[in-house]
Amino acid sequence: MLDIEVIEDPAAAEASLDPIRTRILRELAEPGSATQLAAKVGLPRQKVNYHLKALERHGLVELVEERRKGNVTERVLQATAASYLISPVALASVAPDPHRFSDRFSAFWLLALAGRMVQEVGKLIAGAAAARQKLATFAIDGEITFRSAADRAAFAEELGVAVTRLVDKYHDGGGTPGPGGTPAGGGRKHRLVVALHPVLKTPIKPLSVKEQHND
Repeated sequence: MLDIEVIEDPAAAEASLDPIRTRILRELAEPGSATQLAAKVGLPRQKVNYHLKALERHGLVELVEERRKGNVTERVLQATAASYLISPVALASVAPDPHRFSDRFSAFWLLALAGRMVQEVGKLIAGAAAARQKLATFAIDGEITFRSAADRAAFAEELGVAVTRLVDKYHDGGGTPGPGGTPAGGGRKHRLVVALHPVLKTPIKPLSVKEQHND
């Protein structure tokens, strides 16, 4: 089972978005049969089997084992991943194209870059899993509070300079191209994306009648 699977097929994406099937996928983080699932999701076993067949047809669940119970063979299935993401490939005709934007201050370009990252890393994960190889990636996630918009702009400028300096230091231009136009050094290209955006505000929970009375 993968930690995260990226769904590219439009039909599989549609199947995964059905609320009942989403619930089934969540329950199948651990192997289970149609009978066991029926008790958990509150549906007849025949109805659960219908949804399981659709999920299995789109490669979202897989057979783990078959158990013989009297004259009946019980199929035990499991979700192919603990979590799922839908790739922009599933909406290929309307997916955002990073090449349409070139403004580093554009939120739309940031979204286009994020979409491309989901698409590319999803393919890389699938390829690495098929080859039974480890995928080399690196990420940093953190939060920073700026005193002012001027400080934020200054930070972004310094960050851009620092990243450019690192790229210039470690980028292997390859020198004279080798056969087929590939870099003579044979280095592997990596994509670098640096993003900065505001943190979502936490919704303020309204006080209950009892809490208001206590105040």
